Amino acid sequence: MQYREFVDRIENCPVIAAVHDHQWQQALESPVEIIFYLDANLLTINDRTQQAHAAGKALFVHVDLADGIAKDKTAVEYLAQCKVDGILSTRPGMIRRAKECGLLAVQRFFVLDSQGVNSIHEMLRTSAPHIIEIMPGVITKIINRFRQENVPVIAGGLLETKAEVTAALAGGASGVSTSRAELWYL
Repeated sequence: MQYREFVDRIENCPVIAAVHDHQWQQALESPVEIIFYLDANLLTINDRTQQAHAAGKALFVHVDLADGIAKDKTAVEYLAQCKVDGILSTRPGMIRRAKECGLLAVQRFFVLDSQGVNSIHEMLRTSAPHIIEIMPGVITKIINRFRQENVPVIAGGLLETKAEVTAALAGGASGVSTSRAELWYL
């Protein structure tokens, strides 16, 4: 798969199925065009790749989670031989190797605070992925889940505006923590 095809597919269908094995068939039958396969393993990857392509889906394997496949550059070469369309990884070396093997590379980042955001900028310069995935995609859902446990929840990290503080509080947080001094006066 070429980068332009990925962009076209994501514009056509912006929802990507991130699936475990028990969801595989459902993802194949769904209208999504791209599958992020989270349960890949050495024994099934060839069959899964053929099934995805036969269903008209692009297949990306989360190589960091792949079972029975080493977490090294040879793993990426193996996945390229299996004809997957791309990989997901948090590791810059895996991203670089995927690109060398002609695979699309999605680098996954977990954003926790402003220092994490700064480190993403640095990692983008060193690994230069085709696509990045920022996680978590939503936080208010998680705040509400733990709020139901009758434990006060404090939302922290990346709160930079009054609107973001308000959204966190409206989403169920009992309070917020921030290093932005101007927000201490709200």
